[in-house]
Amino acid sequence: MSAIAARDIWKSFAGTAALSGVSLALEPGSIHALVGENGAGKSTLIKTLTGVHRADRGTLSVGGREHVFHGPEEAIASGVSAVHQERNLVPAFSVAENLFLHAPPRRLGFLDTPRLYRDAETWLRRVGLAVSPRARASSLSVAQGQLLEIARALALQAKVLLLDEPTASITEREAAVLFERLRELSRAGRAMLFVSHKLDEVFALCDRVTVIRDGRTILEAAPRADLTQKDVVTAMVGRSITFGSRPAPSTAARSGPPRLELRGVSTAFGHTDINLDIRGGEVVGLYGLVGAGRTELARALLGLERITGGTVARDGVPIHIRDPRDALRQHRIGYVSEDRKGEGLILRHAIRHNVAITFWDRLAGALGFVTPGRERRAVGFTVERMAVRLASLDQPVGELSGGNQQKISVAKWLASDVDILIIDEPTIGVDVRTKEDMYGLVENAKTSGLAILVITSDLAEVIRISDRILVMAEKRVVHQTQNLGDYRTISEEILHAIV
Repeated sequence: MSAIAARDIWKSFAGTAALSGVSLALEPGSIHALVGENGAGKSTLIKTLTGVHRADRGTLSVGGREHVFHGPEEAIASGVSAVHQERNLVPAFSVAENLFLHAPPRRLGFLDTPRLYRDAETWLRRVGLAVSPRARASSLSVAQGQLLEIARALALQAKVLLLDEPTASITEREAAVLFERLRELSRAGRAMLFVSHKLDEVFALCDRVTVIRDGRTILEAAPRADLTQKDVVTAMVGRSITFGSRPAPSTAARSGPPRLELRGVSTAFGHTDINLDIRGGEVVGLYGLVGAGRTELARALLGLERITGGTVARDGVPIHIRDPRDALRQHRIGYVSEDRKGEGLILRHAIRHNVAITFWDRLAGALGFVTPGRERRAVGFTVERMAVRLASLDQPVGELSGGNQQKISVAKWLASDVDILIIDEPTIGVDVRTKEDMYGLVENAKTSGLAILVITSDLAEVIRISDRILVMAEKRVVHQTQNLGDYRTISEEILHAIV
């Protein structure tokens, strides 16, 4: 008997079909992969399974009994819990309060605060999250917030656990810890759905694979042992695709002067003696574990964290950046945030509006107004080049899939004609074909002369796209390597530097 089964599920939004007869069944003690391109309908299916959306047609059963969930609370009560791709934390609450938001421990009818924090410690250790249970959720990084959401789902003791891109913001080492926890849950009889664009993870962790494309089931519950990664990719995209190889590092870029240079930089966040430089036509990768201070360093460069010592120079001239607007207008520095929903995009606004916002001053007419027509003409080429799946440039960006939203996050900076681009987690929540497209865009931007700093938790990615790699640990740069060797040699060198 399936732990949960969905049969012939249909769901449309404003007349556009998101799911067209999708079927899925999860067995107790199994880790089942759900894969597909961005916009294929994976997140919609999960939201339908958990009562966030109501299916237009089809049936849903849990433990052999048919159910119609009217909200996530009913799904949780039936033993179905999900970790969604978007963060769902209450920023003003503590880590422990978020962890037990649905079922806080009580004693004599009142909140049992000592037990709340004591039990929180247990679940935080289960996912390897080294933060105080009393810390505010607002103080967590995106990756830490993701781990907290996973801990919360595990704490609910769900019989069915649905994980939508759970490793998108964590490193391979942190993912390995999580996978071991998931295997323990599987051995204990839990049924799990694992959604990921990282096929290496799918093949390392999952028992069966379901592929959906354009809202339809293409491959249902196929044994993972009978498949190759090529089989899965072909099912996802409808044809074979060829993955590009890593271009050779640019020697011309390395011989030029630094476009951006940090010397002995310290920050209020705790960075000490940071030395870093990026030249035009070069990609520098910044790798490290969650908590190493990579994102916080980028935010300091944008004026969002206070620099307490050292020098930041632009083309050899010391500069002081007050805020992101100053970084863009005065120093032509762009920043693709890892938190695309919270910082990178205005979800209710049109796609054209989100892309053009970085260069509105160039689009304004004599009276200072920016017309929709000017926006469409200015952003159309860039959006088309990014191969964004959209109804029109007037569509709200919040209606796009996570991967297409990420494309818009990058597109707005490529369209703004910056000289220096900082990209934090460039392929978070992005499918395999889009990931290749993104790598091509980074390579094209480098070829056009941009100086690019890429922050990523994906070891294979940082090796694939970087000319040089800096490794951070405990808010310091602990290692730097020229990316000239083979993958095995460089990865061993980087991991050795971290430990």
